[in-house]
Amino acid sequence: MSGSKIVITGRHVFFASEKPHTEEQPGASGVLGTAVHKAFEKALRYEVVGLKNKSTASHLVQLDLTDREATKQKLEEIKPTWVIHCAAERRPDVAEKDQVGTQLLNVGVPGYLAELARAMNFTLVYISTDYVFDGRSPPPGGYIPESPTNPLQIYGQTKRDGENAVLQARQQGARAVVLRVPVLQVTSRRTTSYGPAPNNADSAVNILVDVVRDQSKESNMDDYAIRYPTNVLDIASFLVRLTDLSVDALPPILHYSANESFTKYQMCKIFADIIGLNGMNHIKPVSTPPTGAGATSRPYNCHLSTTETEKLLPLECTGFRTWWEEYLRDGGK
Repeated sequence: MSGSKIVITGRHVFFASEKPHTEEQPGASGVLGTAVHKAFEKALRYEVVGLKNKSTASHLVQLDLTDREATKQKLEEIKPTWVIHCAAERRPDVAEKDQVGTQLLNVGVPGYLAELARAMNFTLVYISTDYVFDGRSPPPGGYIPESPTNPLQIYGQTKRDGENAVLQARQQGARAVVLRVPVLQVTSRRTTSYGPAPNNADSAVNILVDVVRDQSKESNMDDYAIRYPTNVLDIASFLVRLTDLSVDALPPILHYSANESFTKYQMCKIFADIIGLNGMNHIKPVSTPPTGAGATSRPYNCHLSTTETEKLLPLECTGFRTWWEEYLRDGGK
C-alpha cells in the first residue's frame, strides 16, 4: 500500500517502511521471520530494518517487546500504518516451565500492541495458531473463525488468550485482526511450517528429510495425527497482499492454511520417493492414538477452514510435493 509503514515482529523484529532501499539487510533467523522479511523486500517498495532481543547480530537494533515503554517509544518514532505481530513463545516445554513468562509474551504483548493500535491509529495483525482448537472433531471443511476454541496445552491457551485481548481492543475501537495459521504448531523447538531453512532441525517438517535419509537410525513415526503443512513463503506472500486491502474489509478473524493433509509418516514416504530410496524400512509407522501427556497436548486434526479468507484473497498455496521436488532438486538440504 503506497505511503504505508509496516512493522513486523518475529523471532527478530522487523520494521518495513515504504521507502527506496539504501542498503541490503540480511534476513533474521527463524523460518517464518526470514520468509516474511524477504517477502517485504521482494515487494521492492519497502525498506526493512531489523530489531533484536537477544541476538548478537550487529545490524539489528535492540528491542524487548515486553518492555512497554520502550515498545511505545519505538512505535511512536516509526509511526507505522500496520503492525504484523508474529512473535510468541511457541516451545511447549518452555511454556509449561515458565507459564508467567509465556503469559507475558503471548498475551500481554499482543494485548498492549492492540492498545497502541487504537492510540496510534495503526492496524494490528496478530498471528495466532490452529492450536486454539482441540482437534478432536473438526467440522466438515474445518474449523471456521467462529468455532468455539478449546486449547489443550499452555501454548494454545495463551495464544487463545492473546486473541481475546486483541479482539477486546478491536471492540473498543482498535483496528485489529487475528490471523490463524498452522505454522505455529510446534514439537520441541520446531514448527510444522516448512520452507527454506538454514538447518532442517528448525522445522518439524524439514527435519523429516534428514530422518528419511539416515537409514542407519531406526525411528518411530506418527501415522495418526492429521497435519496441514503450510509453506512459510506462502504465508509471507499472503501477509504482503493482506496489507494492500482496505482495513474496513478485514473481519475480526481470518484463517490461512494449506488444504493438503498428511500424517508425518505420509510426508516421509513422499520424501523417500523424491530422494529415490527403494524402501523405508528404518521408519516404523505408529497408527494408534498417543497416550499419556501426548494425548492431551497434541490435537488430532486442527484443520482450518479458509472459506472466509478466500472471499478476500486467493490463498495461492504451493503444492507440498511440488515445492519439495524443486527445493531438493535445486540443492536444498
